[in-house]
Amino acid sequence: MLFKAGVLKKIGRGEVTLAFRRWSKPTVKAGGSLRTAAGVLAIEGVEAVDIDTVSDADVQAAGYASRAELLRDLRPEGVLYRIAFRVAGADPRKGLRENETLDAADFATLNARLDAFDRAAPWTRTVLAMIAEEDGRTAAAMAERLGMEKLALKRKIRQLKELGLTESLAVGYRLSPRGHAFVNANRRQA
Repeated sequence: MLFKAGVLKKIGRGEVTLAFRRWSKPTVKAGGSLRTAAGVLAIEGVEAVDIDTVSDADVQAAGYASRAELLRDLRPEGVLYRIAFRVAGADPRKGLRENETLDAADFATLNARLDAFDRAAPWTRTVLAMIAEEDGRTAAAMAERLGMEKLALKRKIRQLKELGLTESLAVGYRLSPRGHAFVNANRRQA
């Protein structure tokens, strides 16, 4: 479940505690958690609802000014779900990506993980190098240069983000301090 940047800010301030999504089946479940830029969300409830039962208070708790605004953001097909959540803590990836001190074990572990990602076809180090060249480089620009589908590349970049190597910007990506340390250490090894 993804959120727009403006909604993430509101989640972080505690102003948004609900989300509405149309899905063929839910992608989150009650009792689960979801890592976001606003922190780790504890999913407190997921229920199928009819749009007519969504109250004005629910609309506001989801960050919308009106029901019409909510409806514009929803997919036209699928079951409507009401997802209740709360911020349960900080995103652990933030601390990871800020840690630019890589010892030999960290370096070896990261290289092993990237090698595993590259098993089908090498891409990790190329993408890291492209992001290192220019903060804000978009997935669309990289995908075109690599001859890859944009959404497939975005999924791959999320793998790098899970390792604390990249950060999402409002537009595009940049290397985290950990990512810079890793890329620089790889250059020294080459």
